[in-house]
Amino acid sequence: MTTQGHLALDLGAESGRAILATFNGGRLAIEELHRFRHLPAKLPSGLHWNLTELWAQLMAGLGKTAAAAKQRNVELVSLGCDTWGVDYALLGKSGQVLGMPYCYRDDKHLAAYHKAIDNLGKKAIYDATGIQFMYLNTLYQVVAQKEREPGLLDMATRLVMIPDLFHYWFTGNITNEATDISTTQMIDPRTGKWAKPLLNQLGIPTHFLGDTVPAGSVIGKLRGGVIDELAQAGLSNVDVIAPGTHDTAAAVAAVPVDVSKTPRWAYLSSGTWSLMGVELDAPMISDAACEASVTHERGVGNKIRFLKNIAGLWLVQECRRDFQKHGSELEYAELTRLAAEAEPMRTLVNPDHEPFVAPGDMPKKIAAFAQATGQPAPTTPGQFVRCCLESLAMAYRRTLGLLERLLGTKFDVLHIVGGGGQNKLLNQMTADACGLPVIVGPHEATAIGNALVQAMGRGAIKNLAEIRQVVRDSFELETYHPTGKASFDDQYGRYEKLLKM
Repeated sequence: MTTQGHLALDLGAESGRAILATFNGGRLAIEELHRFRHLPAKLPSGLHWNLTELWAQLMAGLGKTAAAAKQRNVELVSLGCDTWGVDYALLGKSGQVLGMPYCYRDDKHLAAYHKAIDNLGKKAIYDATGIQFMYLNTLYQVVAQKEREPGLLDMATRLVMIPDLFHYWFTGNITNEATDISTTQMIDPRTGKWAKPLLNQLGIPTHFLGDTVPAGSVIGKLRGGVIDELAQAGLSNVDVIAPGTHDTAAAVAAVPVDVSKTPRWAYLSSGTWSLMGVELDAPMISDAACEASVTHERGVGNKIRFLKNIAGLWLVQECRRDFQKHGSELEYAELTRLAAEAEPMRTLVNPDHEPFVAPGDMPKKIAAFAQATGQPAPTTPGQFVRCCLESLAMAYRRTLGLLERLLGTKFDVLHIVGGGGQNKLLNQMTADACGLPVIVGPHEATAIGNALVQAMGRGAIKNLAEIRQVVRDSFELETYHPTGKASFDDQYGRYEKLLKM
């Protein structure tokens, strides 16, 4: 059987990769062929993504992958792109991008968030959308756009999410893939269609909202311009397939669980953001879910990802950027080693404290939180990182308990997927804090899920259960058992009090 190759173009919040995934019908192997850094740029109008640079990097990744596939005698049959959620672009009638897409961390969205909630109330918005309340959600970005430059909304003929935009540039076909638009807080989770009555109440135009396609849909072949630009690559028969374009949807598809053997499981997609949740067959919209601000996002196989967003390793990333700014070039492995040597439970913070969302000055913000809550402020890199990791583990414990109460069940295991699973210290802290086994892997779950959903779109895999069987057969997993639960038990009451301060 010819080995087929799928190109997973995986864009995270600070880096992107082109990964060649080869599938022989039973096992998957992956190889990273291109990696690049990308960050939003602060311009006079706000924080924006550099679309042209991102596109150039995606094309470079495609070129390198095509060359590698030919060298390895692999047939490159498809590609698909996943990215972070909530950010969007507007297209005009000629297909031109209208304005530079904002980054979700732009602080101008905050005023729009409060205005929308003051206008309609949280319950009305949650009943219509079932999405966690965060000022970065697309809904509030669009409200902010209406306030700043309403003419752009009037001129737009289509709203597309960032991966939808890149798929359009690859094929010439415009789509809205279901998993990513479900992050917008503009979709009815019961139907998967746009929540137009809500949008009308907020005065948001709806003429630019298109029909949606599910994960695994074939969008089209590469357009001639892309093929011509990479003329030596032989790309005339490559399908572009929507892979579960929200990176978390792709990662959750690759959770290596066998639900027939472990029906009571939860997942944690760990990276810049931490997303903890479960899979449901249908939404669970309720007053309790609204009060808890639990989100309903679409998953592969039309599942509902019932989850909570948690700040994640963003706190550590921002600390490291600040250390570098001040001349300390410490790698993540060294920061984790220093954290392991630091005093336990010295300082705890609320990872979702609102000032932590915006970039910049993270150590200063953490120190301010410590001082405001009567704790000693961290002073060394090890103390700062230990504070972040222990606080995240506490947040995971709290969120897991919240999900258990809402669902009326107790989980038997927590699966951690994503790059954050490489932090062994945090993995052990998570097992200790949550008091249950933690199964870690695969670390490249997003790219793996991306590639396997492409294979499903081509008919090589039947369904989500088969995707997970391939993951179990292809990648090694690591299990952590609780060994220090007592220390987290002792300090958990203190952590909960901090959340109320």
